[in-house]
Amino acid sequence: MLPGKRILLIISGGIAAYKSLDLIRRLRERGATVRCVMTDSATQFITPLSVSALSENKVYGDLFSLTDEAEMGHIQLSRDADLVLVAPATTNILAKMAQGISDDLATTVLLATDKDVIAAPAMNVRMWEHAATRDNVSTLKSRGVLFAGPTEGDMACGEYGEGRMIEPLEIVTEIEHYFSAAAPLAGRRAIVTSGPTHEAIDPVRYVANRSSGKQGHAIAAALAGMGAETILVTGPTAEANPAGVKIVRIESAREMHDAATGALPADIAVCAAAVADWRPAEILEGKIKKTKGGAPPCLDMVENPDILRSLSAAGNQRPALVVGFAAETDNVLANATAKRERKGCDWIVANDVSPDTGTFGGDRNTVHLITADSTDDWPAMAKSDVAERLAEHIATHFANLREAAE
Repeated sequence: MLPGKRILLIISGGIAAYKSLDLIRRLRERGATVRCVMTDSATQFITPLSVSALSENKVYGDLFSLTDEAEMGHIQLSRDADLVLVAPATTNILAKMAQGISDDLATTVLLATDKDVIAAPAMNVRMWEHAATRDNVSTLKSRGVLFAGPTEGDMACGEYGEGRMIEPLEIVTEIEHYFSAAAPLAGRRAIVTSGPTHEAIDPVRYVANRSSGKQGHAIAAALAGMGAETILVTGPTAEANPAGVKIVRIESAREMHDAATGALPADIAVCAAAVADWRPAEILEGKIKKTKGGAPPCLDMVENPDILRSLSAAGNQRPALVVGFAAETDNVLANATAKRERKGCDWIVANDVSPDTGTFGGDRNTVHLITADSTDDWPAMAKSDVAERLAEHIATHFANLREAAE
């Protein structure tokens, strides 16, 4: 699976370009985002409309497009990806890559990228065996370009031999192997809680809060993207399921508690859900009726189970790293620091959810990462960026543990 991975696919002009359409579909099935660049010659074999429809992204091809440069300049395009894939990689584009020629958008992007490149060659057997091609491939390999294929097979020209592009699923397997080898949290298991809980009053009404689940879902996606086996325990939310993540849907705090503790053992627990602290002591069987002139009902409330404290005190099943969230409206740092000590978790992420911040339901967040030793103040950023940054801190934490053990 490739949840959250961003693939920049460069399609050059060969008959194997038709396979790129299936390749896009296979990558997206596995949770990857695919953005595409096409050479002029590639458009002679498949249409940008087909590529755009399958990738659900704009297709880029004109180096001198003012509109494209304003939306996604070629420098940003070359770096706003986790991996660059050239498929098919013709003799022409391999030669340009080896010589550093940048005479169109595709080759300019390849020259400007700071990300790893995988090339899937596709050409006639004689072209593949030519000394010039062999030299170019050798040069590119010495620079770190990775190759997927080619393989032997029947050619469109009627010949048989090595030079045929490997099949889309084989390319996907190569990409999965690439990310799995580089995944810093591979082999780790993570539990993430997200969203609000709904505490029933009667069959119609409930007590809840304004949490959207955006931050928790983004954290689950980021951890899965780093290779962790991720279980997302989520309350009612309109957020889409993160790719490559096991989803456990709940309604109440008690259900979330049982699902989160039931998912143990785990290496990581991130409690990002906005769990209701209290629930009605009794759920009425029928709807509470409003009577003319009658007083509003008085709800007898009882405390909900404390999920963060339960995970922090889970004995021999306690995750090696337990991270809580503290949504505060005043004295953010002081209240969050006290909460970390009270709950027994390792880290706590504090954020201000006052009405004027727009944090609840919004796309941005300003947080402070509080540990036993330090407080790290992060600038305002998109919730997806907060998730990526937190996942990076978690990966670094486990890397440091591994180094200390060695």
